[in-house]
Amino acid sequence: MKLTIIGTGYVGLVTGTCFAEMGNKVYCVDIDEKKINDLKNNIMPIYEPNLDTLVRENQEKHDLIFTTDLKEALDDSNIIFLAVGTPMREDGSANLDYIYSAADNIGNSISKDSLVVIKSTVPIGTAFKVKEHIEEIIASRGLDINIDIASNPEFLKEGVAIEDCMHPDRVIIGAEKEEVFDLLKDLYAPFVSKHDRIITMDVKSSEMTKYVANSMLATKISFMNEIANICEVTGANVKNVRIGIGSDKRIGYDFIYAGCGYGGSCFPKDVQALINTSIDNGYTPELLNHVEIVNANQKKVLVNKVVKRFGEDLSGLTFSIWGLAFKPGTDDVREAPSIEVIKSIIDKGGKIRAYDPKAIETFKVAIDDKYIDSIEFVNYKYDAINDANALILVTEWKEFRNPDFEEIAERLSEKIIFDGRNIFDSKIKEEGFELYQIGC
Repeated sequence: MKLTIIGTGYVGLVTGTCFAEMGNKVYCVDIDEKKINDLKNNIMPIYEPNLDTLVRENQEKHDLIFTTDLKEALDDSNIIFLAVGTPMREDGSANLDYIYSAADNIGNSISKDSLVVIKSTVPIGTAFKVKEHIEEIIASRGLDINIDIASNPEFLKEGVAIEDCMHPDRVIIGAEKEEVFDLLKDLYAPFVSKHDRIITMDVKSSEMTKYVANSMLATKISFMNEIANICEVTGANVKNVRIGIGSDKRIGYDFIYAGCGYGGSCFPKDVQALINTSIDNGYTPELLNHVEIVNANQKKVLVNKVVKRFGEDLSGLTFSIWGLAFKPGTDDVREAPSIEVIKSIIDKGGKIRAYDPKAIETFKVAIDDKYIDSIEFVNYKYDAINDANALILVTEWKEFRNPDFEEIAERLSEKIIFDGRNIFDSKIKEEGFELYQIGC
């Protein structure tokens, strides 16, 4: 098939590359000329394992084409995926400016009947509004072109996005017509050849499914963090509690690790967007409101522990940070707990020495300029702890799971560790470490 993907961000680039890998001819379109030129030269705008290899190979086969020329792409394809960003506005609502800008461009460039598929995460009912918007522009051009609309939300986890795309646990398709379902089923058939994982439904239910999935996972995380805080004040150990409840098949072990809060590009904005959609329709979602409140408070837990140990005034103290990305396997720092931790420590007079295997450069862009001078970034994890008063682990990269504690002890000025992801064994206390964890 011949496809156009509008938007070369995380979702658009990964999805377009995987479609090309299956033999489709894919145009990835973006208005950012520098990004497109970089992609043509196999320079990735994001870190995602194996993505650069697949992009290079499919460009060499001419199955993957990066361009700023939308008309050229639309003239040679009849399925158009919208994969542009829908960032959160200050009031918590989804910013649909990029969606409607793309719709404008489609309406002004399209020359034949086409299917428009919304891959972006959008509020319920957006797909129909996009269709109407495109049709109005086409009509103003005096053309008779038929536009079908579908919703096909993404479920990609950063760090394993290629695997998720190539071997999805489900493919959600929301549409109005059987021929649209059939077309998209044919497109996705190679991805689900071993097991039929395609689920069809109406468009609004498809849009809602994406929000509900992320909100459910965020709820599990906030619930377990709430339990961790209760464990801490009662003397229970959340690690043991997790094993006890996770063995129940109705609960399972995924997303019930206690920690210092969730971040990223999806959970914070999608939970808030669903809250706003609910309120706009006359319903107040009390549980979702508290999921957000718990998460915001959880990002402060590590700093509260630091203050309890060292006092409110952290002047003259240096803290080593291991992990800046919101999760392992990515360079994404959007809404990352590390930002809250680092800003709070610096506001209290402390200095930071930080290491992350992938996210240093993106963190430098994300952090407010006034904090940069108080942060030293290093390229080796043990250099981050030289003469530091404490080590604070924020992101559970694999290389942090079994470090050399003898070297840590030699390099730290004090043998103090704040473990924000509960990855260290409490046995290190026997070696003279002070270990502070979440809910333990």
